Amino acid sequence: MEYSYDDQNIFAKILRGEIPNQTVYESEHALAFRDINPQAPVHVLVIPKGPYVSLDHFARDASQEEQVGFMQAVAEVCRLTDTDGGFRAICNTRTHGVQDVPHYHMHIIGGRQLGRMLQG
Repeated sequence: MEYSYDDQNIFAKILRGEIPNQTVYESEHALAFRDINPQAPVHVLVIPKGPYVSLDHFARDASQEEQVGFMQAVAEVCRLTDTDGGFRAICNTRTHGVQDVPHYHMHIIGGRQLGRMLQG
């Protein structure tokens, strides 16, 4: 599969500082910020700073340093937020996965008991 990154997507604009966000954590390789439409008390988006469209694109083309840095950012978000009781990590991908923004991102959702992941 060929990946085409749109540098005008909302997360690219957030990374460039064109759109404000509620930053939870930032590192060399990742930015984590609160979702504007939270589905639970904790709902943080973690995005890589590189131009990756989806999880599979990131897994295939990101450097080892970017991948490790991203996962360390996820761990730091979990440490900084109320996820001791558990959390869900979700990466929606493409049309069938209902991906809204064409920039790879992981939702960290927690802070309360969550329902079943899929309904049918």
